[in-house]
Amino acid sequence: MNIDKIMEILPHRYPFLLVDGVIEITENKIIAYKNVSINEPYFTGHFPDYPIMPGVLIIEGLAQTAGLLLMKDLKENSIPLFLGIDKARFKKEVRPGDKLIYEIEVLQEKMGMFKLKATAKVENKTVTSSELMVGIKKG
Repeated sequence: MNIDKIMEILPHRYPFLLVDGVIEITENKIIAYKNVSINEPYFTGHFPDYPIMPGVLIIEGLAQTAGLLLMKDLKENSIPLFLGIDKARFKKEVRPGDKLIYEIEVLQEKMGMFKLKATAKVENKTVTSSELMVGIKKG
C-alpha cells in the first residue's frame, strides 16, 4: 500500500500523517513504516542538539497504522478514533535517518471497539510497545 492509498483511507495529512507505506496487511495484522527525516517539524524544538522523535508521535503513528488495518475494507466515510492506551513502554530512541516499523495485531474486538497489540521497531529492535484501543466512527 502506497501513500496515495493511505491518504484515501486515513483523514490525516502532513505534517501529522505519520505512516509512509504498508509492507504487509492481513485480516488481523499490519506492518507499516515511517521514514524519519531530519526535516520533520518537531525536530526543531524537541532536543534540537540531539534530535529524538517524541514518544507520543510514535504512539500516534501506531494508532494511524491501526486505523489503516481496521478501515481497509470500509466503503462508507468513517474515521478511526484513538480511545485508549495501556502498557506503553519506550525502550530506545528514534532518531533522524531511522526507518520506523509499526506492527499492529488485533487482540480482541467487542461492539466495534478493538484492543490491539502495538509495537514499533528500528532495525528489528523494539523501541516502543503498548496496547491500544481504537474505535471506528461511522460517517
